[in-house]
Amino acid sequence: MTILEKFSLKGKVAIVTGASTGLGQGMALGLAEAGALIVGLDYVSSGETKTLIEKIGSQYQEIIANLINIEKEEFEVIVNKVVDHFGSVDILVNNAGIIRRQDALVFSEKDWDDVMNINAKSVFFFSQVVAKQMIKQQSGGKIINIASMLSYQGGIRVPSYTASKSAVKGITMSMANEWAKYGINVNAIAPGYMATNNTKALRDDEKRSGEILERIPAGRWGQPIDVAGACVFLASKNADYIHGFTLAVDGGWLGR
Repeated sequence: MTILEKFSLKGKVAIVTGASTGLGQGMALGLAEAGALIVGLDYVSSGETKTLIEKIGSQYQEIIANLINIEKEEFEVIVNKVVDHFGSVDILVNNAGIIRRQDALVFSEKDWDDVMNINAKSVFFFSQVVAKQMIKQQSGGKIINIASMLSYQGGIRVPSYTASKSAVKGITMSMANEWAKYGINVNAIAPGYMATNNTKALRDDEKRSGEILERIPAGRWGQPIDVAGACVFLASKNADYIHGFTLAVDGGWLGR
């Protein structure tokens, strides 16, 4: 098998959370272009993503679920639906996430819990359920978590987001330590400043946007396609010996 053939995901089944827009949609499309069959999970319909993926000749299963208060048993139901439909689960991309902005002195318990539930708790328990299915299949698998620049930095006015994304980086290493022996690679991607819904307020603030761009060596906001390539790599056989690593896709932000 050549190096390019190892990038192929033909016939692999990939679950992508938060697949309706932004980075999730971009990664779902990238995985589909590499040959994967896609399961898109979001709290709203991901019809646009479905249309785009079917247009390139792949298959798409839509699952609607809100991860803000989801129980572990519901993840088991989701995985069973995927296995019933496609026969296996080979790739999980834990992309769904939210952010709440407020000064730390007045940050609410609800904003703390909501962000931690989606960004950290759901990542762990969905990964746990999927890993059990992968072990049952005896064919290994790839779990890719979406971390952040705030997995490395403190940020301003986003305490629960920083805590959750620091947790993602940590549990990625923890799960990798335990599951590598089963042929399961657990890694993460830390996007930099991306042009998505989560950063709209920052991009609309001319002064803040200018300050951010001045620090990015690449000189631009990232796009979903920038993360899609990293996702396909980590999902492919070319990443078989990469375990527990968080890959920054940040235009050089952390190196500045």
